[in-house]
Amino acid sequence: MEQMPHILIVDDDREIRALLAAYLGRNGCRVSLAGEGRQMREVMEASRIDLVVLDLMMPGEDGLSLCRTLRGTGDRTPVIMLTARGEPVDRILGLEMGADDYLPKPFEPRELLARIRSVLRRAQALPTNLSTPGARNFRFEGWHLAVETRQLTSPDGVLVPLSGAEFRLLNAFLTHPGRVLNRDQLMDLTKGRDADPFDRSIDLQVSRLRTRLGEDARSPRLIKTVRSEGYVFAVPVETEAA
Repeated sequence: MEQMPHILIVDDDREIRALLAAYLGRNGCRVSLAGEGRQMREVMEASRIDLVVLDLMMPGEDGLSLCRTLRGTGDRTPVIMLTARGEPVDRILGLEMGADDYLPKPFEPRELLARIRSVLRRAQALPTNLSTPGARNFRFEGWHLAVETRQLTSPDGVLVPLSGAEFRLLNAFLTHPGRVLNRDQLMDLTKGRDADPFDRSIDLQVSRLRTRLGEDARSPRLIKTVRSEGYVFAVPVETEAA
């Protein structure tokens, strides 16, 4: 990434765009502006953008639609969602659409800057050889995960239901077996997470996933905790084309 991050502000409020552009510009950011979705796409086609600050409540294409479309193309540019509505359901919807963070209005520009820096640090912390590849099927210790249908089958042939968060977490582990993944890396790999990036939601999701896999919480065999570092999927994994 360039030393000066390129931030795209997408908001239909001209005053907010001007305020944020001035503040972020004074604090080491290059800033581009867009008032709606068409302008957003034009800027992203013409320039490399490091992070998008995207207003949720806009006329025409709203922030949720734009974020969903962006993620649907495979674009992983970090997104921070802004909204005047602070309801938890809006926050969860934004994160489920692929946003990396969520900030309700009104907010202090200083807080937005802190969030931008935090999201960019997480994006940079993810090694370039960590990714979520295309659909594959996995086998491990008698278990089978069909990625396209999201069906997990136990060694006894029983279908084990998985929530969306549990599936994404298991898929992240299975695509990187034997590798220690910290919480920030797991949040970036799972995408669409439904928890604040500053809480310990990954720990809770790991606990739930262990339960699905029939793990002994005191002595797990499949997903092991690496003290002060993160988690590792500790058994061999076989892959096959989906």
